[in-house]
Amino acid sequence: METQKSVVTPERFASGFTFNDYTSQINVNKDRFDEYYKTGQLLPRDAEFFRKAAELPNGLSRMLVICEDWCPDAFRGVPVMAHIAEAAGVEMRIFPRDKNLDIMNEFLNEGKYQSIPVCVFYTKDLGYIAHWIERPVLANEERIRIEAEIKKQMPAATEQEMRLVIRERTQTRYPTWQQATIQEMRKLLASKLGI
Repeated sequence: METQKSVVTPERFASGFTFNDYTSQINVNKDRFDEYYKTGQLLPRDAEFFRKAAELPNGLSRMLVICEDWCPDAFRGVPVMAHIAEAAGVEMRIFPRDKNLDIMNEFLNEGKYQSIPVCVFYTKDLGYIAHWIERPVLANEERIRIEAEIKKQMPAATEQEMRLVIRERTQTRYPTWQQATIQEMRKLLASKLGI
């Protein structure tokens, strides 16, 4: 099977937003991006790992992020990605999904879902290393458990009431899920780069 050529050329990559430019122009949840930027800090050992990944020949040099400002997974996860790029000293560019569907289509979840955020790791010449999608496994597991607990505790609640309580409880887990995201990205890069 022939490998499809990526639409992410050096020129296209350079056209994306920096993290600061992206958060300056977003329409909703700027306060959430700011809040989770504060809680998404890397531990020193994690920062050191990403620095080392960037020092390798053909190591991490660029990161591309696909997101939308209305998405809770994005306002929780993208600040973590910004911290990783900062720690590694690599260039990160952000692309709004709905205006960049051709890029999104290269990184569909399970080959069919436009799940966000997506973080793509590249070498200096935009050689693909790996990509990570949406949220950590821990978040998926805990969301299922939290939802089941709330359904049991509030059997007569409307769907809207349940969503509100689910959102409140899951948001308390966001800093922990941010750390899980960091660990998953470390594991992914360690495997792909052999470190």
